[in-house]
Amino acid sequence: MLNYIDAHIHLEQYSEEARSEHLATARAAGVTHVVAVSMDLASSKATYELSGQYDGMIMPAYGFHPEQPILSAQEEQELVAWIRQRAARHERFAIGEVGLPYYTAEEAKERGERFDKQPYAELLERFIVLAKQLDRPIVLHAVYEDAALACDLLQKHQYSRAHFHWFKGDEATIKRMIENGYFISITPDVDYEADIQALVQQYPLELMMIETDGPWPFEGKFEQQETQSAMVVEVAASIAQLKNMPLEQVVRQLYNNSKTFYAI
Repeated sequence: MLNYIDAHIHLEQYSEEARSEHLATARAAGVTHVVAVSMDLASSKATYELSGQYDGMIMPAYGFHPEQPILSAQEEQELVAWIRQRAARHERFAIGEVGLPYYTAEEAKERGERFDKQPYAELLERFIVLAKQLDRPIVLHAVYEDAALACDLLQKHQYSRAHFHWFKGDEATIKRMIENGYFISITPDVDYEADIQALVQQYPLELMMIETDGPWPFEGKFEQQETQSAMVVEVAASIAQLKNMPLEQVVRQLYNNSKTFYAI
């Protein structure tokens, strides 16, 4: 059987029953691991608890999702202190999901409201510094023009262990990310989104992973289905078809990319 890794999922957002069924289905499909990202401190603690279950199948990531009101100084201090505790105990984890609030800013713009991204950019920079200090992978929510800013910050601190999940961006940023060796991950929307299909054809397979971002729902043939990690099997097949490469070769490369990047 071919093996797969779901490189980005919000596992703590599933009910306990759904989660157990989900992971059992995933295992049966060849998914050996999932990278479970977090939204804030409470979410990180939930992900931490899950990481001790399911026979080591879960690789946890701890952070603050940017599409929500910015952390207070005290909240940030508590989250970072908790993350540092995990590192001091030599536990395995990544930093994430962190990044910039592209969609929140766009919604504010549509309402005619001013939105200040600067506090988020400053917070992201501190997370990049933390990831570098702890020598951990960093999982980024940074799309379109925000991706360029994330690249600026990564280059400023000379840190390249970066994974841009569900990435979308312009040609200049894509070229820059490839040159810097940043990873991207592809979701089930590769089945029906032309821009994602074009990205797959352009981006090197050696810098690519596959993900579901569950429980986020998808369209096309996945419409009205609960998002499951087993869907990465079909994502990998779409990538192989778009790149006109043997399926087994593509699956093995994708698996090794995630396994190596996350030190699983």
